[in-house]
Amino acid sequence: MRRGTSYGAPCRAEVELAEAIVAAYPGLEQVRCVSSGTEATMSAIRLARGFTRRDLIVKFSGCYHGHADHLLVSAGSGLVTFGEPSSAGVPEPFASLTRVLPLDDEASLEQVFASDGERIAAVILEPIPANNGLLVQRPEFLRSLRQLTARAGALLIFDEVISGFRVARGGAAERYGITPDIATFGKVIGGGMPVGAFGARREIMQHLAPLGAVYQAGTLSGNPVAMAAGLATLRVLERDSGWERLEQLGQYLDSALSPVLESAGMPVRLARLGSIFWLSLQEGDSPRSAEAIDAQAARRYAAVFHALLERDVCLAPSAYEVGFLSLAHREQDIDRLAMALGEAFEQATRKQATNA
Repeated sequence: MRRGTSYGAPCRAEVELAEAIVAAYPGLEQVRCVSSGTEATMSAIRLARGFTRRDLIVKFSGCYHGHADHLLVSAGSGLVTFGEPSSAGVPEPFASLTRVLPLDDEASLEQVFASDGERIAAVILEPIPANNGLLVQRPEFLRSLRQLTARAGALLIFDEVISGFRVARGGAAERYGITPDIATFGKVIGGGMPVGAFGARREIMQHLAPLGAVYQAGTLSGNPVAMAAGLATLRVLERDSGWERLEQLGQYLDSALSPVLESAGMPVRLARLGSIFWLSLQEGDSPRSAEAIDAQAARRYAAVFHALLERDVCLAPSAYEVGFLSLAHREQDIDRLAMALGEAFEQATRKQATNA
């Protein structure tokens, strides 16, 4: 901070952080830093349209990509918590340029490319959807998406605002072995500071101003405090084998919660990928699409949430929000969660039986 908090111009740490991102993430050659995940996805869409000279965007229901107008269509996150599939204040012509598909549905994907393939600029998705519950996707679905976009000349955008530098050093792209055309990142790369970034191969990024005609700017983008925090975070993760440790904690969570979930007295499964986890409170396997989520799950979760809160354990208040393990957590913290969760299930089940 002694070096300054905002320059309105590039700083050395911005270059160093961009180099670290390029070195870690598959397929990236250049990176542009911004101030939030929303700015990153908004800029990535504009860049994709400018590069392809096409207008249509394809997204998936339940995936949240920030609050830019053209992406607030069948979004997740806070919108689904309050039962709103989209936002007021978004003009219909904006929404008409966005096609919304269900996740985990190759037939719908093939159909939209058959009808609109030559007009599609990009397909954007969370490769690990985590804004409408944790909807872990089949690798086959993601590979189909990669093949279809490449065949049609459309760009594939991985929104790794949540998964980037969290599930692996190279994010979901490394985890699945699938390289997108553009990737977007959020505050994880800044150690929680207000920061975001998007990157691609040089051929695409050179369409950004000042070299190209796609405008993007931000006075606070790449500010030196956030850049320093990001560099420090990545260095600690690499020095301390952070991603391996997070995976160990995730596996410990599996083993600690397994007996608790088996005796819960209500339908529940743990969905987990790396350090991201979610309680699916419904019958059957954990859902892979927003449409597959049982509406009753939110009611069950509310009872469990309040019972946990009485035991000084706070998960997210929304049934659709995921949980995160961090390097600050220890096995004893997970043990405490398991014990409290067992008591919470018992209390919620007893209350449900009384109300019935």
